[in-house]
Amino acid sequence: MNSLSLLSYYHQTILLAPPPPPPHHSSNSQSNPQFITFSKPPFCNLTRLITTRVPAKKKNRSPEPLLTPSIVEEVSEVDEFDDEEFDDEGFDDDDDFEDDYLDEDAEPRFGDGGGGGGICLAGTVWDKEVLTIAEEVSLSFDGELGIYAFKTLQNSAIRVRIERLSNKSGSPTMEDIEAFSNAYRERLNQAEAAGSIPVDISLEVSSPGLERVVRVPQDLERFKDRPMYVKYTTREDDVSPSCEHDGVLRLESFDLETKCCTWGIADVKVNREKAGKGRPLNKKQREWRITTPFDSLLLVRIYADF
Repeated sequence: MNSLSLLSYYHQTILLAPPPPPPHHSSNSQSNPQFITFSKPPFCNLTRLITTRVPAKKKNRSPEPLLTPSIVEEVSEVDEFDDEEFDDEGFDDDDDFEDDYLDEDAEPRFGDGGGGGGICLAGTVWDKEVLTIAEEVSLSFDGELGIYAFKTLQNSAIRVRIERLSNKSGSPTMEDIEAFSNAYRERLNQAEAAGSIPVDISLEVSSPGLERVVRVPQDLERFKDRPMYVKYTTREDDVSPSCEHDGVLRLESFDLETKCCTWGIADVKVNREKAGKGRPLNKKQREWRITTPFDSLLLVRIYADF
């Protein structure tokens, strides 16, 4: 069973009655009805969560920047939506609405406990206890399942992303997610009954996602055959400021001793289009290479070529 669910958008349109005509309004003129459209963004994670708490606030997503030095032309970001007034009168300050929204909308980074993997604890008195329980549950699957990301929140919530260690993609099945969630929930219930953690802790379990962050260098060998979105910095010399670049690249090689990667341009649609519609990569694109130190890589993640 595929662990990925499709993104979907929901729209609601409200028809408002036309406004009353102003004084001396001509009887021949017509008043057009007004429409107000509210949109609800899709849940960012591409897998179904066993427990889901999704804030109903619109996100403003911009197209992925596509840039490699002198090869792929720079694409400027364009806002998809105009700014609209938002009435937050119906929300309480203590419901963590804004914190959840910012957390989901932020660009993933290595070690953020979410899309970037790693462990991120909120600093509560119980978060180390629930992390220990999660690690014990993971070991009970005999090396088949591992914890990709673990995060606790101040509002008594736990978010876990698990991966299947026995396949190259690392994607767990829905059965894997359900089995881990049930086993972890049972252990949390026992800890709640013993009084070692608060009662009614919410739990979300999911996969790392389709475009998971690649951990450098530990994930490079595992995903070396996949196209990757890479954001990196370059510097002409020690005194010059660094310049930021990004693009969809393929990993040519990496060296653990020198701590460097060599990249070429990935043969994907977004790069081929720069050579002309319906054309393959041109010679200049095929021969382009760049070597980047590990510490110059700001973000590396799997790129899904749809």
